[in-house]
Amino acid sequence: MTGTLAAALAAIRGRSEIGALRRGIEKESLRVTPAGDLAHSAHPRALGSPLLHPHITTDFSEAQLELITGVHASAAAALAELADIHRFVYANIGDEMLWTASMPCRLGAERDIPIARFGTSNAGRSKTIYRIGLSHRYGRRMQAISGIHYNFSVPGTLWPAIAASRGERAERDFVTRAYFGLIRNFRRYSWLLIYLFGASPAACRSFVQGASGLERLGEDSLYLPHATSLRMGRLGYQSEAQATLHISYNSLAEYAATMRTALTTPHPAYEAIGLKATGTDEEDEYRQLCTALLQIENEFYGTVRPKRRVRSGERPLDALRERGVEYVEVRCMDLDPLLPLGIDATACRFLDVFLLVCLLDASPPDSQSESETLAANQLAVVERGRASDLALTSGGARTSLAAWAAELLDLCAQVAGEIDAVAGDDSHTAAVQAQRRKVLEPALTPSAQVLAAIGQDASFFGFGLRQSAATSDWFAKRPLSEARAAELQRLSANSLTEQAKVEAAEQQRFDHYLARYLQLGPAVGQPK
Repeated sequence: MTGTLAAALAAIRGRSEIGALRRGIEKESLRVTPAGDLAHSAHPRALGSPLLHPHITTDFSEAQLELITGVHASAAAALAELADIHRFVYANIGDEMLWTASMPCRLGAERDIPIARFGTSNAGRSKTIYRIGLSHRYGRRMQAISGIHYNFSVPGTLWPAIAASRGERAERDFVTRAYFGLIRNFRRYSWLLIYLFGASPAACRSFVQGASGLERLGEDSLYLPHATSLRMGRLGYQSEAQATLHISYNSLAEYAATMRTALTTPHPAYEAIGLKATGTDEEDEYRQLCTALLQIENEFYGTVRPKRRVRSGERPLDALRERGVEYVEVRCMDLDPLLPLGIDATACRFLDVFLLVCLLDASPPDSQSESETLAANQLAVVERGRASDLALTSGGARTSLAAWAAELLDLCAQVAGEIDAVAGDDSHTAAVQAQRRKVLEPALTPSAQVLAAIGQDASFFGFGLRQSAATSDWFAKRPLSEARAAELQRLSANSLTEQAKVEAAEQQRFDHYLARYLQLGPAVGQPK
């Protein structure tokens, strides 16, 4: 254990806040027909407005639901709310199901993947046009991959103790610097999460276009024998244009400067796509929001993001500049198709411990060369994570995955013990122990379990269809209480009413709205 981590643990020891870390969950899932094909139906009206509903929206596709919990002080509470949202969704999508795997179902032709629609307001139009831009830049198939985003923050009353352990005061700038330290460490160690929780070792052949380097698995599937998460590798959210973009997380200023350049500098390949299908009139069809390397901040594909809640019409980068980092968003978690919710309490508790280690431990500055090493480590774990001879690069030296994992899990065990001492149970220690077993026995990892469940018929699609149907039945046998169902119905109805009001009140031309939205505020450190 480093001196930094030891000092931080000593400073927070016994404080009740470490048993009340804050987390929220965002879960993406495709709506599919009973036959396992992507649904082409519109977003069900009973689920409310995807633009304004606080818990149910769509991601890239009209058929790609995103279910969002509030912020909770326990993993159990977050999962309970996620379960309720699932129950409400299943009760309101007819005979459709949610596809339980990260890698998609049968998608059909590229043009047949429906892009999400958010209504006629300027805000709604911009969200749809952003997705149209993604389709032109990367294709629609890649965007149909689903995952879980885990949002994490520390209670505000815990920051003074953390700051004191470093001889500082818990001011906004300190909190932002600490979260950027968390992000740097997370990027160094996130390969461990991909090994432990990766659950996408195979995909439908219909999803894969061109040469992939994958091996055949039966007639309709492709895989790699020791893969963990194809979603996080070459098949997933990859961008040749972004491959040369180095985002530094050494400070908010460095992060924002690089992002600002990517958001404002035209990119030749995207200029070739064009801004509009024809001409420049208001009614012409937009092909993308702008021709920069990134249309908006969310287009940057990373395993973790610094986040701050935004105000109406505010850019995420401006929100960070104005008010600092509020929480981090973890983006490397696959859906576990063998779990009803795609994630369970054990995974949540381990994530909390892991993220607290990343926050409290020493975090040296990053560099472009280190980023290249981290990308190579991630790809190695994605494609060969369960191979017994796999070695990764740490500090310029090669080390076995198992040995490095053991070191990180030792740190996690120390933090888990502190949380459990406050909580009065051993649930976090047990979560760490569960991950140790996966390192010692790779057959216990979700990726290995998925391959075992695919079984002798060797069909990823067949497995996904069976598991999706079984999960649908599981929720059908556990319906919502009448009171909770009524509450969620009210939220849906209210969101539709609010969308109608927003659309009726819209007066600004979209071109003017977009120009204003895309104009970033001053760079970090510059006067307003």
